[in-house]
Amino acid sequence: MRWISMLTALLVTVSFYLLMMERDRVMVFAGVEPAPAPAADTGASGPQKVSVVVQRSTAQQVQGGVRLRGETEAARSVEVLAETDGRVISEPLKKGSAVAAGQTLCRIEPGTRPSALAQARAVLAESRARLPEARAAVAQARAQLEEARINDRAARRLSQEGYASDTRVAGTAAAVSTAEAAVASATAGLEAVETTRKTAEAQIAAAEIEIGRLTIAAPFAGMLDEDTAELGTLMQPGLLCAKVIALDPIRLVGAVPETEVDKIRVGAPAGGRLLSGREIAGRVTFVARTTDPATRTFRVEVEAPNADGAIRAGQSVEIGIAGPARSGHLVPPSALTLDDAGRLGLRYADETGHARFAPVEVIRDAPEGIWVAGLPDSADVIVVGQEFVSDGTPVEVSYRETPQ
Repeated sequence: MRWISMLTALLVTVSFYLLMMERDRVMVFAGVEPAPAPAADTGASGPQKVSVVVQRSTAQQVQGGVRLRGETEAARSVEVLAETDGRVISEPLKKGSAVAAGQTLCRIEPGTRPSALAQARAVLAESRARLPEARAAVAQARAQLEEARINDRAARRLSQEGYASDTRVAGTAAAVSTAEAAVASATAGLEAVETTRKTAEAQIAAAEIEIGRLTIAAPFAGMLDEDTAELGTLMQPGLLCAKVIALDPIRLVGAVPETEVDKIRVGAPAGGRLLSGREIAGRVTFVARTTDPATRTFRVEVEAPNADGAIRAGQSVEIGIAGPARSGHLVPPSALTLDDAGRLGLRYADETGHARFAPVEVIRDAPEGIWVAGLPDSADVIVVGQEFVSDGTPVEVSYRETPQ
């Protein structure tokens, strides 16, 4: 029975060969005239047109912009640290509390600091009281020195003229030396009093600064991000008393790529949309001049009012920044296509009824479509069928109503 299967397979193969490869001869052998092959369409009517749907568009001035994702930050944030040591004697303030500029956050036990201040003030008072006496002593010593010098000069002239003895000259010279020593002593005493006064003044200033450090105050109005130091905590210089943040205005921070950074200017209107849907408006306050070496992006900051403090630091936000106005067309995103070189663009029907390709740049998106630049001022944009035509393809157009 095996030879029957092999014979059947051979007959089927021969039949397929005759029908596919020798069809015309089989048809003639069977007495049927084969149909003539269709002629190429080279008549006067030309190539067949491709039906497309176009949207007539006229260029308009549109506000450009940049969109980026980022997060919110406190406009001001500071960790208030202790500058001296001692135990905290004030009740703690709870996190989330609003604080005014200059409000006390932590108070440290004074210890012996007031006594040191009082002692320095007493020394200062004593030194100031001694100053007139020391200055008078210096003045008196200088007067006595001047008198001794006059007597010495007179004695030397009289001695030269033979009216005074050498003993008298020696006595006046000794008196001058004694007066000079008295001046030096009085001056040293005055300098000691002055040194004591200046030292006391320095000690008072240091003691007052140290006492001023016992009260740790809020540097600006804001909100506590953490509880202040607990009552009885032993503070040391550099330990945290409180963390104060200011959320009004709130700062929106994002990173913009190199290709978009030139579109952003300080002072440009900007806005943000939180994940909750809340929208906020503000202005650009900072555009970095140096790039982040890791991401090759530039930091951008936007400040927006937040009087009620409802927007918190660290929330995700979508930021939109207005750019310079440009001429553009509003088209549906589905109309975008790629040419053979991989460029993004649109196809449009020219005045001769042929399809053309124009590379475009997306200016920004909108609820009703996207705004693009790169088309002629007036263009019939192909919105249906753009994938079935290429440059120079004749098209038969039907128009779609332009969205308002």
